Amino acid sequence: MFVAGIHGTILLPRGLADVGEELPRVNFVVCQLFALLTALWFRLYLHPSKTSTFVRHVVATLLGFYLALFCFGWYALHFLVQSGLTYSIMIFAGVEHMHKYCFVVALGYLTFCQITRVYVFDYGMYSADFTGPMMVITQKITSLAFEIHDGKRMPSLLEYLSYNCNFMGILAGPTCSYNDYIAFIEGTAYRLKHLESNGKENGKCKQLDPSPKKDVIHKLCTCAVSLLVYLSVFRTCPVERSIEDGFIATTPFHLQVAYLYLSMLATRPKYYFVWTLADAINNAAGFGFNGYNKDGTPRWDLISNLRILDIEFATSFKMFLDNWNIQTALWLKRVCYERCPYNPTAATFLLSAIWHGVYPGYYLTFFTGILMTMAARAIRHNVRPHFLGSAALELLYDVVTWAGTQIAICYTVVPFVLLAVGPSLKFYRSWYFCIHIVCVLLMVFLPVKPRHLRAKEVSSDPAALQAPSSPPDTESNCSQKRKAS
Repeated sequence: MFVAGIHGTILLPRGLADVGEELPRVNFVVCQLFALLTALWFRLYLHPSKTSTFVRHVVATLLGFYLALFCFGWYALHFLVQSGLTYSIMIFAGVEHMHKYCFVVALGYLTFCQITRVYVFDYGMYSADFTGPMMVITQKITSLAFEIHDGKRMPSLLEYLSYNCNFMGILAGPTCSYNDYIAFIEGTAYRLKHLESNGKENGKCKQLDPSPKKDVIHKLCTCAVSLLVYLSVFRTCPVERSIEDGFIATTPFHLQVAYLYLSMLATRPKYYFVWTLADAINNAAGFGFNGYNKDGTPRWDLISNLRILDIEFATSFKMFLDNWNIQTALWLKRVCYERCPYNPTAATFLLSAIWHGVYPGYYLTFFTGILMTMAARAIRHNVRPHFLGSAALELLYDVVTWAGTQIAICYTVVPFVLLAVGPSLKFYRSWYFCIHIVCVLLMVFLPVKPRHLRAKEVSSDPAALQAPSSPPDTESNCSQKRKAS
């Protein structure tokens, strides 16, 4: 089924549905596979060394519009309207306030479309969700507006449309930096990463474009495994069973906890499938190169949206969020958390809820997320230092916090899956709101100093100021062992 989850439209088959219901989902899969093949052609035959930047922009944009029209019909015109309105603001509004106007207009137009889709067309249904791509476009528009406010140059209309609506990311993202995208189109991304690695050009060593072939194949295999796991397991333990009266009445609480974990574990592979496929499409086009590993192999994780092992073995709420929907987390950090003068954590969760949509379950999830984040921060600052004395204590701490993190995450996102207020509150009542209560108690009895006071302590600590930064994960590019396709 389509799921308007954490960043956009996700497509997976749902039961024995009729052909009419399945057609939009089939269109989505077909378009993503077409985009994957087109990306290979784009990298090989429209390479920056073979054609102009103008041609690359035009082809990427036109293909993106074609895929959008194929999937969403005339609803895809909303992508143009949103982009056109905000580009006009960028041109005619002053630099001082332009980013604020773009933020309000882009987010407001997205919210208007979400309201009409949910409450006018098909509440609770995810078919042909044209607001999914608009969520990513909103991220790109607001990110660029803040970058221009901070001193970046104003893009041309073609560059703007290409950035927002290119075929690699029009359907499932992920979002990316405007500068990174332009460097990819202009063919300077590899040279810039080479300079970052070496610090200077080396005229004796001819640099060849690293091939993304191995990474693309690896990510496609990850997609296949994720899809297989989801289709095999998800139907056997749906989240909705957690709120059935019979299940609540007859199942011991510890088994309810285990079932909740398994049901959410079975839900995540659909996100792994779509986000990893989107990453593979961008890599196949040559976008996403991020320097080299220590062993000389190229890294293709510049715009990756998740790290599966770090998610499944996360030992803190923050670690889970840092590795889940990475590009959206970076967007929230850039446009909200780092700029909000008062209670940035709450403001960031509120913006995330508004951006996701208008289902009440989203707001319950992100309200709970605020409590979880504050409680987890309190535990880390007050409890963790007592477990750093030995390897055994650290292992014990990691095991306990892993279990606690997984349960907390599952508990938090149940309303996100159930969508409505009634079923969500029924679930929380069946758990007696126990984790909410624990979070509030931790926040009261294990206080954490405000961020500005912690920063002041760090700035006044000579040892912290003199601590060396971690070395870059790169080596001399002349010794890189790689093949150019």
